Amino acid sequence: MRLGSGAFAASCVAIEVIGVAIFIRGFFPAPVRSSARSEHGAETPAPEPVAGVSSNWTKLPPPLFSKVVIVLIDALRDDFVFGSKGVKYMPYTTYLVEKGASHSFVAEAKPPTVTMPRIKALMTGSLPGFVDVIRNLNSPVLLEDNVLRQAKAAGKRIIFYGDETWVKLFPKHFVEYDGTTSFFVSDYIEVDKNVTRHLDKVLKRGDWDVLILHYLGLDHIGHISGPNSPLIGHKLSEMDSVLMKIHTSLLSKDRETLLPSLLVLCGDHGMSETGSHGASSTEEVSTPLLLISSAFERKPGDIRHPKHVQQTDLAATLAVGLGLPIPKDSVGSLLFPVIEGKPMREQLRFLHLNTLQLSKLLQENVPSYEKDPGFEQFKMAEKLHGNWVKLHLEENHSDILLGLGTKVLRQYLGALKTLSQSLSTQVAQYDMYSMAVGTLIVLEVLALFLLSTPHVLCRKAELDVPLLSPVFSLLFYLVFLVLSAIHVLVCTSSESSCYLCSLSWLAAGAVMLLVSALFCAILSALIRMIIDSTLLKKNAADASSGWSEVNLLLLLGTVGHVLSLGASSFVEEEHQTWYFLINTLCLALSQETCRSYFLGDECEPQRHSHVEQKCVNLLACPLQDSTSYNTPESGTAGKRVSHLEAQASCKWWTVLASPWLVLLCCRLLRSLNQTGVQGAHRPDFSHWLTSSDHKVQLSGLAALSLVVIFMLVQRRCSLVSKVALALGLLGVFCYRAAIGIVQFPWQSDNKGISKGIIEARFVYVFVLGILFTGTKDLLKAQVIATDFKTKTVGLWEMHSGLVLLAALLLRPHNLPVLAFSLLIQTVMTKFIWKPLRHDAAEITVMHYWFGQAFFYFQGNSNNIATIDISAGFVGLDTYMEVPATFLTVFGTYVGPVLWASHLVYFLSSEGNNSRLNIYPPVGVSMEGRR
Repeated sequence: MRLGSGAFAASCVAIEVIGVAIFIRGFFPAPVRSSARSEHGAETPAPEPVAGVSSNWTKLPPPLFSKVVIVLIDALRDDFVFGSKGVKYMPYTTYLVEKGASHSFVAEAKPPTVTMPRIKALMTGSLPGFVDVIRNLNSPVLLEDNVLRQAKAAGKRIIFYGDETWVKLFPKHFVEYDGTTSFFVSDYIEVDKNVTRHLDKVLKRGDWDVLILHYLGLDHIGHISGPNSPLIGHKLSEMDSVLMKIHTSLLSKDRETLLPSLLVLCGDHGMSETGSHGASSTEEVSTPLLLISSAFERKPGDIRHPKHVQQTDLAATLAVGLGLPIPKDSVGSLLFPVIEGKPMREQLRFLHLNTLQLSKLLQENVPSYEKDPGFEQFKMAEKLHGNWVKLHLEENHSDILLGLGTKVLRQYLGALKTLSQSLSTQVAQYDMYSMAVGTLIVLEVLALFLLSTPHVLCRKAELDVPLLSPVFSLLFYLVFLVLSAIHVLVCTSSESSCYLCSLSWLAAGAVMLLVSALFCAILSALIRMIIDSTLLKKNAADASSGWSEVNLLLLLGTVGHVLSLGASSFVEEEHQTWYFLINTLCLALSQETCRSYFLGDECEPQRHSHVEQKCVNLLACPLQDSTSYNTPESGTAGKRVSHLEAQASCKWWTVLASPWLVLLCCRLLRSLNQTGVQGAHRPDFSHWLTSSDHKVQLSGLAALSLVVIFMLVQRRCSLVSKVALALGLLGVFCYRAAIGIVQFPWQSDNKGISKGIIEARFVYVFVLGILFTGTKDLLKAQVIATDFKTKTVGLWEMHSGLVLLAALLLRPHNLPVLAFSLLIQTVMTKFIWKPLRHDAAEITVMHYWFGQAFFYFQGNSNNIATIDISAGFVGLDTYMEVPATFLTVFGTYVGPVLWASHLVYFLSSEGNNSRLNIYPPVGVSMEGRR
């Protein structure tokens, strides 16, 4: 079956998408959900269990609180309340924790620790998945059963002020609301004032039952300057005064009502040491949960230490406190201290309703629920509870009743804990079978594409895909039967649900056919490649190998990195893989330069030897555009790098020293930012620079980096672009000085800071100007000019504009990363790629390697918490989704983007100069002149 290069690539992409879709379906398991939906009306609550007689308690218990106020402080870490910062900046809250009528907890937030999934967890009691990270950018309406829906159905009036995410999740639940933009992280003052300004008016009124306040300022400060910023203390003091105002108002109202009020202080997630969130570090998942009410009066000497609970426990607790049904999808358990002071019968009633709800959820989502220890504990507790109710209805008040009640209580609490853990584990279970099949398809397509790449690199090339013959071979049917047997075995023995097993036999059979066909195609392509290479060696006059050490390193390193992604530990510490590959590449290049300059032509590895020359002459026809490639004769002579030729182009010692200079730069960059999971907490140079005591050193380093950036970039720019670049880089420093991160020598340290809107927009003007100039040159070269010089200058000016934008978005301590990136690009271009005449494929792979390494040199990782979203709001005075998203993505991927743009410039300039040796690949069927 003959396919053109475009059709073959399109087929590979289509099959790759299928494999990735199957993998993602297994990686994001189906959430734990109840089949009974709330749209069908409120269900009748289960009656109280009783042995032999009918119970007279068949309704929900009455509410425990008349009003509930929820104060949610975004990114509030537990040590901000219970640690030294709480003692220093939140004295009133500390008093309530230590001596007041309150119960304090450390609530664990499951990852992903971003706002929208955490709000869902607080209100539904369920565990959102990582797919909600994407939905966090544009929160959809929450359709799951939740506390606010139950409260609205019960006629309770709900008021909300704060993060507009709540308004998107619950659009018709609030009788009054005022939403604030959550993504504009540069604002940490007005965003909270817009919430507090409503307090005095609302607290005086009595026409509400639930009040929710979501403060964003603390989270925004963390994104801007981290958890150790002096701004954190001011914000905590502000929140402490807000809490005191609300609590004193509720206490005065409690004297006029029969039921007390409940004040809840909590955080949706924590804050990492860099000020971000989203992952699973202790700082990000540990949040304070403080329940304050006059019903929780403590005796003198009663010391209550914060207990560790799950964040999902709040939904069940709020539902019980408001006299509402527990949300059907909740996996949380009731916080027992809230009901500890109630009569024994009420305590058992609350616990029975919670364990019954969890047991129903377990039955609907776990096939083997009867074997679950939590379900067995629940059945035992329910039976004992019935005996206790029977004795209680018989008005038996002996010690036996008290002892039995205590035993039932412990049994319920144990069942609650076990059931909650079982359901939480069910949410975290991956569909390993679907993930394995998806991974197999992806790897098969990748292998087939790699084996066929040399045949499809040229335009108008055709590839003979070995597909039809294996389909009808014995091997194909054998593989298909083996895979079908494995499928039947997995689907019949698995206790958990599996996506592929839920498909029809026709669909599952099609997947097995696809896997079998790809396997046979790969095997056939591999055999053909071996036969072709053997024939080429026999026909060649010189059978020397065309693979140098650098070639082998680039191939094996890339393939090895792809294979390493199959292990989660290698994904978490992927930066170590790239650091190792870059260092090894520098050593290999050093060996190549030494051999080229000391051993001369005799020992020079001829990457394009007579073997390749004869293969090209035999198998490749002349191309229509002969200027795109060097002739084999000129290529053979040009590939050899003699000592005299290198001396003519550059100093020999600079070429020998350049790999070691690159290696030194990479080592320095590794010390700047620690990243990954294992080493992110270790001290590094960036933490030292960003501390308030070293602002002078940070300012000097940032200024020096900007000067180096200008010197490296301006050499190929036009005069207008040079002036724009200089003014733009000056504006970058002015912007950082305006927001208080760096300072000028004459600037006082206590100068008031601003948002730097004017300074940042000043830089944007020059960025757009340089990009416009580059675009104009490219269009001019395309339409008018006949030489390539204008096009080359245009490409470099486009690259310069991206460099200026990167300098603006990167934090000052990361400006050396940008300077070193440009320095390494200059060194590699002048002293390695040109003198040693590496071909386009080698240079492309090297650019990819360095781009990936510089992604991690910035301090990034595969942890979502390392994304610096503050870059998306540089120069913006309001939230605009498209610009903010673009700037955040660009700021995160500065390294790969700049290396990719440099690759485009380099290949274009060197290709037009005919300096790159690009040969038609062997074994390609070329259409052209015959």
